[in-house]
Amino acid sequence: MNSDRFSLPIPAPDVLSERCPSRDVLRHMTSRWGTLVLIVLCHGTHRFSELKRNIGGVSERMLAQTLQQLEGDGLVLRVAHDVVPPHVEYSLTPLGQGAADRLRELAAWIEDNLPAFLPAQAA
Repeated sequence: MNSDRFSLPIPAPDVLSERCPSRDVLRHMTSRWGTLVLIVLCHGTHRFSELKRNIGGVSERMLAQTLQQLEGDGLVLRVAHDVVPPHVEYSLTPLGQGAADRLRELAAWIEDNLPAFLPAQAA
């Protein structure tokens, strides 16, 4: 018996649809902390404390939650080494690298154009 006959069709991804799971990925990637974590991990593997040091203002709780979300989306790889004290490292998956490259471009564009944003923000 062909089980494919009974599987439900997967709808085409549509980030504008409120039911599309792509919205969760978008929300995790483009949250303040998600974007910053991905940008920092562009530069290689980091431990939790290194990430916290590099991302000004993030609390341990928010960083842990963000890393779990990004790991759950397949963007971040968490490797726990079996040593005492515990040693956990975070890096980007190939999927995460693609996302981080695009976010890094956006962040660079924002930084390059910051003088143009300032008058509007002041108004």
